[in-house]
Amino acid sequence: MGKQDEVKKINLAEAVGRGYRKFWDCRLRYRVVKGGKASKKSTTAALWFIVQLMKYPQSNLLVVRNIFNTHYNSTYAQLKWAINRLGVNDCWKATVSPLELRYIPTGQRILFRGFDDVFKLASTTVDSGYLCWVWVEEAFEIDSQADFDKLDLSVPRGEIPPPLFKQTTLTFNPWDERHWLKKRFFDTESPDVLALTTNYKCNEFLDETDLAVYERLRTENPRRYAVAGLGDWGVSEGLVYERWETAEFVISSITGNKSPDGWKYRHVFGLDYGYTNDPTAFIAMAVNPVDKMIYIYGEHYETRMLNDAIAAMIIAKGFSKERIRADSAEPKSNEDLRRIGITRIISARKGRDSVLNGIAKLQEYRMIVHPSCSNTIAELSSYRWEKSAVGQAQNRPEDDNNHLMDAMRYAMEDILFFRPQKSHNRGRNNRTMKGVLASDFKGGWAV
Repeated sequence: MGKQDEVKKINLAEAVGRGYRKFWDCRLRYRVVKGGKASKKSTTAALWFIVQLMKYPQSNLLVVRNIFNTHYNSTYAQLKWAINRLGVNDCWKATVSPLELRYIPTGQRILFRGFDDVFKLASTTVDSGYLCWVWVEEAFEIDSQADFDKLDLSVPRGEIPPPLFKQTTLTFNPWDERHWLKKRFFDTESPDVLALTTNYKCNEFLDETDLAVYERLRTENPRRYAVAGLGDWGVSEGLVYERWETAEFVISSITGNKSPDGWKYRHVFGLDYGYTNDPTAFIAMAVNPVDKMIYIYGEHYETRMLNDAIAAMIIAKGFSKERIRADSAEPKSNEDLRRIGITRIISARKGRDSVLNGIAKLQEYRMIVHPSCSNTIAELSSYRWEKSAVGQAQNRPEDDNNHLMDAMRYAMEDILFFRPQKSHNRGRNNRTMKGVLASDFKGGWAV
């Protein structure tokens, strides 16, 4: 017999671990799992799909995320990990163009799609068997229930012969209780839905150092622990920033337009350093201080980044020639990045009430966040004012889960001095660009 014909014995209990029996045995129309970080929800889903695809020869899987390009380093990597974990690498073929996983013995396929290509998503088909299963990963990124309903009506479609069954699986972190997922799947019981909440406590693969992180979070920031640790819904009260939303947009079409008074959007960039426990956080935004609009279109969020890796990331994103405001607490790192080639990096200002002043300025703006900026969405959803021991709100934000929030404040320093002025030539109610910008003092703008 060849390698593909050999019988492989797999101990699923050892490979998968505990805590997901209901999930594993469920055959209902919808499986919806919200959970904290390190709760195994995505890895368990990946293992389930590989096992079931190999068990049912006519089954196929569609994997969906809000943005197609996010698959490669998430769902595609997780499913490849599951294949390796189960020791069946010889049975699967992975391709990048198209992004696909194929089960070699039968030709079954795992397809990857994004909501950013709705027409391709709705017309997804397979050439053999049935497209009976859908996995929506990071479902919290799907801002519109209507978009999900379009997918739900399109895939899976038609009659599915037993023992196959139709099922859509949604996995996500529950950052905001206002999200449509809560009302649709958790607030009311349905015979077609299995709604689960999982957390890190069912993940026996975590070591002592991992567990120590959550224990520290439990004592130092109980509210953050409830969401990121226990998988509880994030609450909307006490948020630092409330005027924000997620939406699809093409940044070039935004910044290429002028507002009625002739002002173009300006690009600003911020960088907050981290290393072991705290991530290095980079943000890219387009700002219009006349109409008080911010479009957040780029981010990076990663731990254990040395300065050469930070520089490589900025270069890869195409921002090496832009002016970047970075944390002034690390002048050595700023100088090192300039030496490497990020020549326009400058230190953010530090001073009395700089955090509160920066927040106050940002609160004047309406923010639109691209769905691909998932870490920015997560921080905006959980960045809150501190409370006293008796629950009274304090005039300072919690110093946790705020790395992109800090980078955002740094980036906005180039806008802080702008004040639109009235033009006598254009009428009393019109605004012009006679205000002063911080960029007028040093360097130019990236447009």
